[in-house]
Amino acid sequence: MTAIVHGLESRCRKALRWGAVGLMLTVAALVVPASAVKSTEVALVKVDRADGVDLTPDVVWILAVGSDARPGEDMTRTRGDALQLIGMNTRTGAASAIGVPRDSWVSIPGHGYDKINAALYFGGPQLLGQAVGDLVGIQPDYVFVSRFKFFQAMIQGIGGIEVSNPVAFDDTYLKPEGFPRGRIHLGGYDAMAFSRIRHNLIRGDFDRSANQQRVLRGIQAKVRARAHVPGFIERGVLSVMEHLYTDLSPAELFRLAQVVAHVDPHKITTCVVQGGIGNVGGASVVLPSVAMARRLGDEARDDATIGHC
Repeated sequence: MTAIVHGLESRCRKALRWGAVGLMLTVAALVVPASAVKSTEVALVKVDRADGVDLTPDVVWILAVGSDARPGEDMTRTRGDALQLIGMNTRTGAASAIGVPRDSWVSIPGHGYDKINAALYFGGPQLLGQAVGDLVGIQPDYVFVSRFKFFQAMIQGIGGIEVSNPVAFDDTYLKPEGFPRGRIHLGGYDAMAFSRIRHNLIRGDFDRSANQQRVLRGIQAKVRARAHVPGFIERGVLSVMEHLYTDLSPAELFRLAQVVAHVDPHKITTCVVQGGIGNVGGASVVLPSVAMARRLGDEARDDATIGHC
């Protein structure tokens, strides 16, 4: 009986807290100056769905994209860097991430064949979402684009993250002293470098995408671990709102915040679309395995769970 009471009290506290977060989102959307809301540090865009896309209502799909746009450049119309298609099951708390190497040579609707990250340059988040969706077989509900500087600040804001690094590696320019093998702590800059280095990795772009997934796991674990700290979630919400451009309503933002908070770290599965390395017009490209991409999409579509890579 005592356990039941404690459980009810815990659920009530969570409901009250998320109610407060929802109120904050609504108020922030109304009172934060337009110039701040329309900052180009981070963008969350709802994707216009194609007819006939078959997706379960229990799973929300977000395409996360890193942009290294220079100051003054529109980050939603430059080539994207990190590409991770993330599914979250609102019913079970399961989540999956399907990594797509940024140099994947694919057909981009209306623009012929090119590296998949060029879709962001050609047509913004909508076209990039469509290109990734065509490869994997899952059209994302939302596209989330952030500058790497904002990404670094976000990592610093949560006190850094921990990741399990399977192999030591370095980079002459980004991290000359390198990252050791094992469980390591990453601050803002190191998390960015860990996510972007590829030249000294055995599988190059494929291993880089896997490292990006390790960083995503680290972020989710840290947020979940500190979610109970008074003011932690609320400060995070306001920080994002101050730098956010979005076409979502406060109610939809609130729903997404709930979905992210509901993810169980023990139910997260990740895979990277594999393939070969080719050369097109003198440029090195990734020739993705379309069969593997579709298999991963088929496995994760209904429940955001991947059985095996």
